[in-house]
Amino acid sequence: MNALAASTPAGSTQASAPATPSLAARLRHTVRQDVQSMHAYAIQPSAGLVKLDAMENPFRLPPGLQRALGERLGAVAINRYPGARQADLIAALAAHAQLPAGCRLMLGNGSDELIDLLSVACDRPGATILAPVPGFVMYEMSAKLRGLSFVGVPLTPQFELDAPAMLDAIATHRPALTYIAYPNNPTANLWDDAVIERIVAAVGAQQGFVVFDEAYQPFSSRTWMQRMAAHEHVLVLRTLSKFGLAGVRLGYLCGAVAVIDEIDKVRPPYNVSVLNAEAALFALEHADEYTRQAAVLRAERERLQAALRTMPGVTAFPSEANMVLVRVPDSRRAFDGMKARGVLVKHIAGLHPLLANCLRLTVGTPDETTLLIDALRASL
Repeated sequence: MNALAASTPAGSTQASAPATPSLAARLRHTVRQDVQSMHAYAIQPSAGLVKLDAMENPFRLPPGLQRALGERLGAVAINRYPGARQADLIAALAAHAQLPAGCRLMLGNGSDELIDLLSVACDRPGATILAPVPGFVMYEMSAKLRGLSFVGVPLTPQFELDAPAMLDAIATHRPALTYIAYPNNPTANLWDDAVIERIVAAVGAQQGFVVFDEAYQPFSSRTWMQRMAAHEHVLVLRTLSKFGLAGVRLGYLCGAVAVIDEIDKVRPPYNVSVLNAEAALFALEHADEYTRQAAVLRAERERLQAALRTMPGVTAFPSEANMVLVRVPDSRRAFDGMKARGVLVKHIAGLHPLLANCLRLTVGTPDETTLLIDALRASL
């Protein structure tokens, strides 16, 4: 008889080990319910297609600059944490953006991280984030993941700001952060300046901050960068993604020194890699090439808009970005038809009731624009 059997009283049985819960049960018990109910950010497969669904700059660097960039990145000390090169990049971006006196900028791993850091910094009990809708989905997602309330104020049917509704929501909810995408995504338009001034004043009176998200600034005719200096509660958020560095993931947030100093406290110390910083510095040194590319895309945007105006049943909305929002008679049929013809765009009809039968078309190279026009015309 072994020792265990000898120590077990007669007539009794050994206690069984507790049952191991299933993985599904473990997830239900441990992961937040709201996260379980969410959908992950969807990225469409694009292999073999003309990719015009994500507002990317379609141009690569010329071969000579590709080689120079490769040599430059090869010399980076990737065995060291980023340090001085982040400071160099901040200085270069400040000069490139013409950062006003009395303001400072901080770096982010894309503007998505900066949106999240703003939520972290402003996460006081009962805090609310407000933005027009339809708009960039990360404002709402970041708010909810960080435990803040989100208030979306619908645009008008013409995708303009609803001034009375915005001002009423600001007075009612007293948002910590109010996002103004400038121009907006996915509608691509700028808004009435007089309405924006009223919103800025109203948020200021409620002790909140206004964040102008200028992701599409290379294609826009207006900016709040210089006007920001006169409003200590206004921040400007930008990214180098539309500049031409979507793969580098580099964003920057600008505002009054005292404001950025506070938000910077919640930033991870090495959030921008030394390779990303070096690639961004290289791009800024060759900003003339990216300026040339942006000029081509603005011209293609106008050519696309002109072609859309000739298509029966198609409504193309004004654009100050590298995308055009269109409403067609049957968006699912048009999307599927274009994809079958090798052109991938974004079907956004399900994102908000105001976007019924809408597609978002990214502006591409001249050849891609021709393919897009032909594919849409054949798919209506």
